[in-house]
Amino acid sequence: MDLSKHTPGHVSLSNKLKRGIWNITALFLFRPFGTKLFRIWRLCILKLFGAKVEWNAEVYSSAKIWAPWKLKMGYRACLGPNTICYNQDWVVLEDDVVVSQYSYLCTASHEVNQLNTADDSLITAPIWIKEKAWIGTKAFISLGVCIGKAAIVGATASVYKSVEDYNIVGGNPAKFIKKRILK
Repeated sequence: MDLSKHTPGHVSLSNKLKRGIWNITALFLFRPFGTKLFRIWRLCILKLFGAKVEWNAEVYSSAKIWAPWKLKMGYRACLGPNTICYNQDWVVLEDDVVVSQYSYLCTASHEVNQLNTADDSLITAPIWIKEKAWIGTKAFISLGVCIGKAAIVGATASVYKSVEDYNIVGGNPAKFIKKRILK
């Protein structure tokens, strides 16, 4: 998966229809079922809409997912409460990834050298979060970013560039703080 390449985005009519059906389904069959008791139910709904999620993944009912068919989650990966997964392109969470509450994963933007119109300036690129990485509360992860293995993105950080394995970053824009040393 080439994360550095921004592709021109366009939301097709079929995609809009799928999203409409997904939004209605999420409203009535996903979001109301909030307890751990309904974790498997929520995963079934996501899988029904094409998500590639492992059975022991955790997706909170308050998480907002733009397109389940562009979501891949590994073993024990977690999309926390009130996260926003604006995945016009792929969002991949490998094994044991935690995306904490109120975080925003955004795979779309607009080309700054074009006038903003829905058809001409939209660009997309995937987000890839490698195994055992932790995204702190209210963090923003931008399109085309890869968060390295066991890396930590601090609370409220805004990440616009990829983060290397085991690095801890924070701030806006996110900057290197230190290397993570696991015991």
